[in-house]
Amino acid sequence: MTTCKAVLISAPASGQGKTFITAALARAWRNQGLRVQAFKCGPDFLDPMILEVATGRPVYNLDFTMCGESDGEAQLYRAAQHADLIIVEGVMGLYDGTPSSADIAVRFNLPVLLTVDASGMAQTFGAVAKGLLSHYPNLKPAGVLANKVGSVGHGKLLHDSLPSHLNWFGALQKNEALSLPERHLGLFRASEMSDLEQKIEEAANALKQDLPLPPAVTFNTPTTLTPPKLLDGKTIAIAKDEAFCFIYQANVDCLIEMGAKLEFFSPLHDKSLPEADAYWLPGGYPELHLQEISTNIAMKSALKTVFDANKPILAECGGMMALSTCLNNEPCFDLLPGVSKIEDQLQGLGSLKAELFNGELGAHTFHYGSFKTELTPIATAKTRFGKVENIYQHGSIRASFLHFYFASNPITAAELFL
Repeated sequence: MTTCKAVLISAPASGQGKTFITAALARAWRNQGLRVQAFKCGPDFLDPMILEVATGRPVYNLDFTMCGESDGEAQLYRAAQHADLIIVEGVMGLYDGTPSSADIAVRFNLPVLLTVDASGMAQTFGAVAKGLLSHYPNLKPAGVLANKVGSVGHGKLLHDSLPSHLNWFGALQKNEALSLPERHLGLFRASEMSDLEQKIEEAANALKQDLPLPPAVTFNTPTTLTPPKLLDGKTIAIAKDEAFCFIYQANVDCLIEMGAKLEFFSPLHDKSLPEADAYWLPGGYPELHLQEISTNIAMKSALKTVFDANKPILAECGGMMALSTCLNNEPCFDLLPGVSKIEDQLQGLGSLKAELFNGELGAHTFHYGSFKTELTPIATAKTRFGKVENIYQHGSIRASFLHFYFASNPITAAELFL
C-alpha cells in the first residue's frame, strides 16, 4: 500500500466548468511546489490535454468499462508513488452515468470536491452542496468550490450558506475571458488555444489564497502484472500531429512495457515514414485538415508501400477515415475501399468491450463520422445504448471507429501490431 493526497472534482451537471476548475486547482497546487498527477474519469481525450498543460505531466483515464477497475487501481497506485497530490476530474454530474464519478470515488476512496456554477444562486448553494455530497453514505466529501461567482460579496454569501462540516475551497469569479472554446467533439485541443497557459495561471492565482490541501488516501498494491514482452524487438510508428492526436498515454506506456520501440510521424507534414514493423493511425480531426491530406502525395505513396509490404496498420476513427477513399468528398490516402463523411448527428457514443483474436479489448466510441464500404466486418462491438460498431480488415489494415485501450488486455492489443 501507499498513500498520497487525492481528490476527485465533480459538479451537479455538465457545463459547470469542471475541466477549467480542475486545471486551475492543479496549477495552484503545482505552484506550491507539489508534484500533481491528474486523471480523467471516462474515455475523454480532450480534457486530459488541458490538464496536461496545467500539471506538466501526462494524464491518465479512469473508466470501469474501457479500462477496467484493476487498471484504475494500478494507475492510481503508480501515481501515488511518484506524486504529492492526485487530482481526478469527474465526468458529467456527480451521479450521472454507469459507473458515475461518485461510483469511482467510492471504489478508490477518493474524497470529492464539488464545484458548483453559482451564477443566479445564493443560499441554495449550501443546500445543493450538502445534498449532493450526502446522497451516497459512503462518499467522502473534501469540500466545495464556487464557480462563476458575481462578486466578493456573493462569494461570502455562498461560503456562509455551507454547513460547518464542508470545507470551503474558494470561489472563482465569473470571467468570460477564462472560458474554454468548444467544437463538435468537445473542447478545442490544448495546443489550439494560444492563451490557455495564461488562463490557467490567472485562475490558479485567483484560487491560491488559503487553498487547503485534500486529505491523504491509501492506495492498495495492484494485483495486475507487468505485461509480457510480446512486442520485444518491434518498432511501432505512431501518427501524431494536429489531425491525429487522440492517443492515450496508457497505450503508449503499454506498448513500451511490452518491449516495443516507438517512433512518431506526421501524416500531414512528413513526406516519408519511419522504418517500422507496424503503424498506428489514431483518431483526431482529419476533417479539419483535408487540404494537407489530399495534397500530401508522398505520404500517400509511403503508406501504400507499407500496405503492399503487408505490415500491420491499425487505423482508429479519424485514422480510418483518413485511409478511406475520400472524406467529405475530398480525396484521402485511399488504402481502405470506402467513403467517409462527417454527419450532422452523433453516430456513436459509449464505452464497450470488443471481441478480437479470442480476447476482449476495452474501447470507446464517440464520433460524428460515417464509413460506407462493401468490406465485411471481421468483428462487431455494441455499446450499452445498442449502437453497433464494425471492425474491418483489408489486407494488413485493421480499422474501426473504436479507440482501443491496450492496457485492458495487452495480449490482445499486441495482436493488432503482429
